[in-house]
Amino acid sequence: MKKTTLAVTLGLLLGSGPAWGDASMSSIEARLAALEQRLQAAEQRANAAETRAEAAEKQARELAAAQQQTRTAAAQVEQRTAKLEQKASDEGGFEFHGYARSGLLMNDSATKTQGGPTITPAGETGGHVGRLGNEPDTYVEMNLEHKQTLANGATTRFKVMLADGQRTYNDWTAESSDLNVRQAFTELGHLPTFTGAFKNATVWAGKRFDRDNYDIHWLDSDVVFLAGTGAGIYDMTWSDEARSNFSLYGRTFGDTENSENTAQNYILTLNNYFGPVQLMVSGMRAKDNEDRLDLEGNEVKGDAAEHGVHALLGLHNESFYGLREGSSKTALLYGHGLGAEVKTIGADGALLPEADTWRLASYGITPLGGGWHIAPAVLAQSSKDRYVKGDSYEWATVNARLIQEITQNFEMQYEGTYQYMDLRPEGYNSRNAVSGNFYKLTVAPTLKASDVGEFLKRPELRLFATWMDWDHRLDNYASGDAFGSSGFAAGGEWNFGVQMETWF
Repeated sequence: MKKTTLAVTLGLLLGSGPAWGDASMSSIEARLAALEQRLQAAEQRANAAETRAEAAEKQARELAAAQQQTRTAAAQVEQRTAKLEQKASDEGGFEFHGYARSGLLMNDSATKTQGGPTITPAGETGGHVGRLGNEPDTYVEMNLEHKQTLANGATTRFKVMLADGQRTYNDWTAESSDLNVRQAFTELGHLPTFTGAFKNATVWAGKRFDRDNYDIHWLDSDVVFLAGTGAGIYDMTWSDEARSNFSLYGRTFGDTENSENTAQNYILTLNNYFGPVQLMVSGMRAKDNEDRLDLEGNEVKGDAAEHGVHALLGLHNESFYGLREGSSKTALLYGHGLGAEVKTIGADGALLPEADTWRLASYGITPLGGGWHIAPAVLAQSSKDRYVKGDSYEWATVNARLIQEITQNFEMQYEGTYQYMDLRPEGYNSRNAVSGNFYKLTVAPTLKASDVGEFLKRPELRLFATWMDWDHRLDNYASGDAFGSSGFAAGGEWNFGVQMETWF
């Protein structure tokens, strides 16, 4: 039975061979068709992916371009903003500048003492001595300016200056105040219609200090000081090395309280610069000076000068007298008649027509090395027939200030002054003839915020001790001056104190 079943099964398998082959071929073809469909679908997906990739790449490029445009626009905005800020800066605006000093001065008994750069008898005619450790006052200058540059390139400047000086140590000083408007003027510069030598000139009018005044700071003495009310023009340029200033000032002699005082001094000045050389020439006239009256209606000085001339020859070095690094200035001044007050031009209405004055001023600044710096100065004057025929006022001051750097905020300052004077007033204003020497030494520990060792950088806070002495003959010069006053006579005086000084 098993053999029959096996035979039947074999017969069935062998008999069905062609049918099986057909079925296998159909299955392969179906699978191939399915594969082709899947391949086509894969290709479609690949094409879609490529399309999406191209779109994404395009979007990325557009985004990058947009970001670059944004950065470019931002840079342009920054540039325009910087230009506008620079233009605004160039066009100006309001500025505030100032100077101030204030301090406490006392003697070794902790009582009132005498002080000031004009403390000696020579101080009446400009004979200043060293100011370090020698100033008992509070003095303040406040300057407010407005500047602008117009669309046509022209510039304008307005300045007003308030100043006050006090010798009281109280906090409320209105009753003794000397508050004053010392300057009020307007300048116009770079006017487009000006050409040639006037192309870069500046025209001004009002009440002012001359722009090119300069001083010896450690003596608190101007080399030349031209001031008043008037008009002028700066920087007429003739060549790269030559330029000139021209001005007309008016001044009034006498007490400011005397409203009836009509004597006026008109000063015409031509100030020329040839490289480092300065040549300044002034002429003046005060027609009513002989008729000037004091507050009581008395004639002030019937023989006073009505005309005068003044000249200055200066040298402005950008080195220490050509010897080493630093700076220095030297000036020789001469005045006749009303010009015989050679420092403050045209300010003294009591001068004789015959008055003659010569003045030499020189100072320099240089580092010595090892943290030391020095600033020597010389100021000397000879004046004859000044107030009375036959009188003479001769004096010479030698001063030196030393700075020793200790730390970046602390320095030691030392100052020494010697002055010789021979004064023969011939009885003018009850003054007596005297001659003799004056000496002063000061030590001042000083705090600074920065720039230790720089002579002309402020602010400074100082402690100081000052010793001074002079020949006893000088106590007899006048009954009302510092020398010989109660508690302040020859034989040696010590002063102590503290002071601040600043400018900006």
